[in-house]
Amino acid sequence: MLTKKCEKKIEKHIQILSSNTIVRSRSTQGHLWRSWKVQIRPIERDKQAALSRYVDRVEYVLHESFATPRVVCTEEPYILEQEGWGEFDLGICFYFIDPQEGYQWVWFDLNFLKPKYSVYTTLTFHDPNPTLATLLQPTMRKHHRSDGSSSYPNKASHGGLMRHDKLNTIPEEVDIDDLVESLQALNDDELRELYFIIPQYDTRSIIETEEVALEEHPTVEHEDDISPELEALLHTDPTTGLTAAEVAERQSKFGLNELPETKTNPFVKFFGYFTGPISYLIEISCIIAAVVGDWIDFGIILGLLIVNAVIGYIEEAKAESALDALRQTLALKTRSWRDGELQEVAVKDLVPGDVIVLRIGDIVPADARLLGLGVQGEQNDTELQIDQSALTGESLPVGKRKNHTVYSSSIVKQGQQLAVVTKTGPHTFIGRAANLIAITTEEGHFQKIIAKIGNVLIWSTVILVSIVFIYQMVKYRSHWKMVLENCLVLTVAAIPVGLPTVMSVTMAIGAKQLAAKQVIVKRLTAVEELASVSVLCSDKTGTLTMNELTLDKPWLTPSHTTDDILLYSFLASEPGTNDPIESAIRRTAETTLDLLKHRKDKVHIPGYQIVKFEPFNPVTKMTQATVRDLASGKEFCVAKGAPQVILRLVQQSSSSSSSSSSSESTLSPDGKTSEEKTADAVRAVNSLARRGLRALGVARTVEGRFELVGMISLLDPPRPDSADTIAACHRLGVDVKMITGDQLIIAKEVAARLGMGRVILDAHHLVDPTKSEEVVTEHCQRADGFAQVIPEHKYRVVELLQNKGLLVGMTGDGVNDAPALKKADVGIAVSGCTDAARSAADIVLLAPGLSTITEGIMTSRAIFQRLKSYALYRITSTIHFLLFMFIITLIEDWSMPAVLLIMICVLNDAATLVISIDNTEISERPDKWRIGQLLTLSTVLAVLLAALSFGHFYVARDIFGVTDNELHSIMYLHISSAPHFVIFSTRVPGFWWQNMPHWIFAVCIIGTQIIALFFSVYGVFGESQGVAPCGYVWGLSVLAISLVYFMILDVVKVYIMRMWSFELTAKLVPTKSRRAKLSQRQMEAERKLVVDGSWLKLAR
Repeated sequence: MLTKKCEKKIEKHIQILSSNTIVRSRSTQGHLWRSWKVQIRPIERDKQAALSRYVDRVEYVLHESFATPRVVCTEEPYILEQEGWGEFDLGICFYFIDPQEGYQWVWFDLNFLKPKYSVYTTLTFHDPNPTLATLLQPTMRKHHRSDGSSSYPNKASHGGLMRHDKLNTIPEEVDIDDLVESLQALNDDELRELYFIIPQYDTRSIIETEEVALEEHPTVEHEDDISPELEALLHTDPTTGLTAAEVAERQSKFGLNELPETKTNPFVKFFGYFTGPISYLIEISCIIAAVVGDWIDFGIILGLLIVNAVIGYIEEAKAESALDALRQTLALKTRSWRDGELQEVAVKDLVPGDVIVLRIGDIVPADARLLGLGVQGEQNDTELQIDQSALTGESLPVGKRKNHTVYSSSIVKQGQQLAVVTKTGPHTFIGRAANLIAITTEEGHFQKIIAKIGNVLIWSTVILVSIVFIYQMVKYRSHWKMVLENCLVLTVAAIPVGLPTVMSVTMAIGAKQLAAKQVIVKRLTAVEELASVSVLCSDKTGTLTMNELTLDKPWLTPSHTTDDILLYSFLASEPGTNDPIESAIRRTAETTLDLLKHRKDKVHIPGYQIVKFEPFNPVTKMTQATVRDLASGKEFCVAKGAPQVILRLVQQSSSSSSSSSSSESTLSPDGKTSEEKTADAVRAVNSLARRGLRALGVARTVEGRFELVGMISLLDPPRPDSADTIAACHRLGVDVKMITGDQLIIAKEVAARLGMGRVILDAHHLVDPTKSEEVVTEHCQRADGFAQVIPEHKYRVVELLQNKGLLVGMTGDGVNDAPALKKADVGIAVSGCTDAARSAADIVLLAPGLSTITEGIMTSRAIFQRLKSYALYRITSTIHFLLFMFIITLIEDWSMPAVLLIMICVLNDAATLVISIDNTEISERPDKWRIGQLLTLSTVLAVLLAALSFGHFYVARDIFGVTDNELHSIMYLHISSAPHFVIFSTRVPGFWWQNMPHWIFAVCIIGTQIIALFFSVYGVFGESQGVAPCGYVWGLSVLAISLVYFMILDVVKVYIMRMWSFELTAKLVPTKSRRAKLSQRQMEAERKLVVDGSWLKLAR
């Protein structure tokens, strides 16, 4: 650890305030337009504390969509006034009167959640000159002690956390003691993670001596809970291992080291698809048709039943490949000490206590604890580099030492050690993920919707058919066959035969459209469910980021440039290695430096020759190269490695040089001693570490003495399109949450670069035993992401959000994502994913990143609108016919031949298949099935259609005196056309002409009714089926009336849709509860607008 006593530091605390008001006369895309103001002032309230004493000017950097994105203010309180409707991060740059101090940046979250909003921040001055230091002196009043001395109030140094909304309760003119009391009162708030951190408010300027020390960059270590009984079995002699008897005993207790597999009889599984509401209706119809001997109807209905079962069976068979893919990630063979010999054993035979050998390239066969020993039992403290990215999401290999746990299916990238097996099979890290997949057997969202619709229809049918059966059996005791035939007609009328088929075809065509956009759908119903997703949980590594280390902006000493540090890093990098850090350095240098861009081969470096190369040594944590400059013939040494190692190397070299020259310290050209330059470097490394960036030091020799060149920083960078994709999701009403196994500081840095929210929590908040389930759920919903998670945590995030009634999408690419992908309503595997993730997902993206997901959401919402319009039409049609036939059967003993009913179902549903290409409006918010509204509107329209049917029936029979067979033709054409034309109305929430149908769709609907007209006019089915020609006059009259009536129903539909506006209802009938609920909804809508807004969504 390097430490150094150095500089004086002065801190000045300031307050940034914003206020906003709604401009009622303006709005943009339905969002509230606001006039807002930002100002800055010091905490102290006297002239001696004025910011203008040490601040020359303040520059505000707004979003680029503003006409003037940069505004400079020179007079205190530096007021900025603008108008707009979206939130964004406002950059504030303070330029100081002392040019040597330069400037400092502060970022302010422009927040419209409250009318007034403020935060506190600190301006820090390092080694100010005496004049500036005088201006920065404290101005606070002092408390006088009894001994005559004075001090500042103790409680004024209290630091705390403050919520956004509670900040606004502080008066504008606040005394420091009042402020401290407010902070103390709020210090115990449970949602601490969601608040801003308030600096330490000792309102004197703090002048202190700072100790500079390198901060550690910790890796994520997950707890490995081992029971005492199991721990007692792990102390195996590493030189002999277990005996055969011990292995057999432990296998009988712990089982084989493999994931459990439950086989299901395929015939039992297949017959399971003959259950469900719609299937029950079809089966009842089959039974009745067989009893009455109507074998044609029996065959058609049975065929529909079998087709539906086959489709469902195939879909589930595809989904069950998730566990198989997880099993394939396990190693097959490993080397283990047994009976005093190093043996090759099958992985499935490993038991807790086995001593195994882990070498570079090995797949870890089970969860194990490192022993810090070599293969023969010798001491070996070498750190193992383990790639566990597929398990935890960490982008870099993780260093593991003695007593650290390595997880099954991770890969050894560097090093060699013995390890003792701690857990096997389903108890391992990956086994727990497999268990989560196995227990996730919930019914899909779309299946639940179909089941609800089917339950309503089946119970309605049971009740109505029972009434008809009882009534007619009492009236016609000896004509039981006729009674059953009437019941068959009613039952067939209640079956939305084409509902599953049309919806499946519509989703299949939608899946084909998505495939053209590189979005592959594995489960058809995911097409509909994607339209309803309101929260998208996204893995970070490989999804939002490149999953490829890249050099970020380096820190340089004054005498060197970026090209210098790239060249020296390249010279000290090992060619041909698979190490991600070395690869990143060489790739960046080769694409940036002109010297390397144009070289003839990949071996020689123009102008330089590598004389000697020492590859990375895990002990020294450094790579060195001796290089000859071909132009001068001189040789120099380049070193690259861990910052503390390089800094120590430079210090030792400097000390040796100073001793040999009998000099205590030497000044560099920039006027700083080597100690001061080291302190600067340490601060730079700590700054990078706090942002989650991995730093490497680079040094080279000058006249035999190592000189620091600078620090290169590495990060898995966000994909170029990730920020735009997240902004697009926000515009579509989808909240994006980042979930990663990487470190918290890295997650926050990536979130900041992507323009996401700032509330990133670590995983312990999800399993905190001190918090209730409601509090944890609230944290989960409000957080913008989670870090340091394991598969169980990702699964729990999805589960908590689903418990709030949200439809959740989950993206990922690793084994660690598989359980959450399976649990989510829509699991999305991204490009380059593992087999486990691909198998557990419902959708697979072929293009890298999430750029195609917005296209998928928009396409899915268009498909959803088509599905909803068809469902509304089909349910209306079913209820209409069921209602009409039930009443007419009871009061008139009249029924329609079953063949005519089947013909209506076949022709009309065949025509509506082309609804998949119909024009539609895409919703700007996630779509949602509102079953209550759907059934209510369907019932109203069905009742009105039934009234028209009775009108046709009685007018034709009683007024015009048509025969029964002619009446069958007339009613067939009416029942075929009137509900079918209603589909032109159900496809849009407004009037039907506001979004005209696609011409192919319109032609198919009208063409179907022309065919029905032909059947009726000419009586195609013949007298044997009870059908006679009705003539053109009746045929054209029925079609004309159906067209006019559909337009009347369209007006009724629009009126009902408007009445469903809760806001309108609350205003028309303003009860106390409705007014309260309306006010709550308006507040929630405004809050939702704030959450959905981002700095990329600002209007000019």
